[in-house]
Amino acid sequence: MAELKIGIVEDELVIARTIAGTLEELGYTHCGPAISYTEALEMLDADKPDLLLLDIQLAGRKDGFDVAEQLNETYKLPFIFLTANSDFETIDRAKKVKPHAYIVKPFTKEELYAAIEIAFHNFTGNQAGSGKPAASAARNYIFVKDGYAFRKVFFDELLYMESEANYVLLHLTSQKKVMIRSTISDFMEQLEPARFIRIHRSFAVNAHFIDDIFPNELSIQGEKLPIGKSYREELLRALGIRGDN
Repeated sequence: MAELKIGIVEDELVIARTIAGTLEELGYTHCGPAISYTEALEMLDADKPDLLLLDIQLAGRKDGFDVAEQLNETYKLPFIFLTANSDFETIDRAKKVKPHAYIVKPFTKEELYAAIEIAFHNFTGNQAGSGKPAASAARNYIFVKDGYAFRKVFFDELLYMESEANYVLLHLTSQKKVMIRSTISDFMEQLEPARFIRIHRSFAVNAHFIDDIFPNELSIQGEKLPIGKSYREELLRALGIRGDN
């Protein structure tokens, strides 16, 4: 599966290189940087990014607002303003072109990651039939907050999830556990729906690791997890099991 590709429009090349390095650390591919309005449009046509990181101040007469107008009118692409400007006038102009996020420099890796994921998720959620892949379907892993860092968790190492109030406990194949702040429903929206299946109000599993299915529970890597009555039929259907015999 292709990774999410982020286009960089930034006329300060030192900052552009820093952004590119941060994107690589987060697991994204990138294109650019474009330093002007013209280069930005050329990059959009040639590289076809999934989302644009857009500086407001660019080289040349036209600025990031002009690029944003083209994104809205022609390319129908989500974009995030990255700018050192946070004055009322700039923000008021920004509101008119409806960016999917607005980040004031300097920013952290965590802030950039959160803005990209939320912006792309909200954009694709509003683009029925657009053909764009959801962020979760763009790669075979996900970054989750683990303490003060973001940890990469591959789908192949995510065994099952357990809901604990407003938290989700991720059980990994290595027998390690990662606690994240989220509801299980919200977290599952970032995963592959064909692979990760809800089996109970408090549990969801990676279907690749299911060993046996019993009337009221299933076994996964030696552990028994309950199957809720309202989830059993959908579980069997997702696994291609006909009937309940």
